[in-house]
Amino acid sequence: MSSDPPPPPELPPQDAPSASAAPGPTPEPGTPGRPPWYRRRAVRLAALGTALLVAGCTAAGWAAYQRLERNIRTDDATARALDRHAGDRPGQLVAGAQNILVMGTDREPGADSERSDTVLLLHISADRRRAAVVGVPRDLMVSVPSCEQPGGGLSRAQYAQFNWAFQFGGPACTIRAFEQLTGVRVDHHLLVDFDGFRKVVDALGGVEVDLPVSEYHEEEQIYLPAGRQVLRGDAALAYFRARHGVGDGSDTARMARDRDFLQALSDQVRSRGVLSDPFRLYPLLDTVSATLTADSGLASVPRLYSLADALRSVPDGATAFLTVPRKPYPQDPDRDVPAEPAASRLFSELREDRPVTAG
Repeated sequence: MSSDPPPPPELPPQDAPSASAAPGPTPEPGTPGRPPWYRRRAVRLAALGTALLVAGCTAAGWAAYQRLERNIRTDDATARALDRHAGDRPGQLVAGAQNILVMGTDREPGADSERSDTVLLLHISADRRRAAVVGVPRDLMVSVPSCEQPGGGLSRAQYAQFNWAFQFGGPACTIRAFEQLTGVRVDHHLLVDFDGFRKVVDALGGVEVDLPVSEYHEEEQIYLPAGRQVLRGDAALAYFRARHGVGDGSDTARMARDRDFLQALSDQVRSRGVLSDPFRLYPLLDTVSATLTADSGLASVPRLYSLADALRSVPDGATAFLTVPRKPYPQDPDRDVPAEPAASRLFSELREDRPVTAG
């Protein structure tokens, strides 16, 4: 007779450790096979890497800051000259408003002194909701005070064209002549050489203009065709400084064109978000700071940043670009005089920090 087969022998569970296996450390939850010492080392390495990254960024930031600080030149001589005439200067009527006189400087080949063909007042309202850029024509006839000359001695007080003030006594004489003309207190001043202006335009990728007719600038040997185009480098500088062969060849025509160029430059900075993007702002500040000479109130990175921040606060479309109203000088049609009452109205609006309506 057949019988049922015997049951199979019982086998140990597959995951049961053998009797001879030595007990090991119990893995922590979530880190199978990773002992505590391994995890502690990983945390320390991560912390070290973070510290090195922060230190590297801090060092790079400090180096960038120091570079900007070294770029800026401070004009203390002008402050000393202005202090000697403090009693003759107008007071500031509206606290918080800022008036910054920007002078574009140039040196003729072989000349011993600089000249200033471009002078602009940058006015920022106390509430940072408005700004104005006011150009002063170089050929505007004004009363220029007696000024300390760079080589010593005093120039005589005289009725002369505005840009002569810089040649007589540098920035201090220009500031005093401007304040005497307008009654507007100049809080700070900046000197920008024309080579620096070219570099700033290049740093922004050029500026687009639309020429109604072609132009040839003989001194620079630069030809600009008619039509829309982006100007960079020497071409931008030649366009900005051109006078002869532009319109009627007058300083009035040049100022109008320069005003449009500066407005296009300002629009470009705003449209690209340069003032609010540190990665775009730093290269621009690096270029600008290397071309600047400033009074001690602006000759530092924090103060220039504060100025940039004030300009960034001004809403789009709230910056007016204009020129001091003028008319031909009766004794010389190639010179101008302030056109009244429009010029006095503009100066009053600037002094009282009101929206400008003249120009």
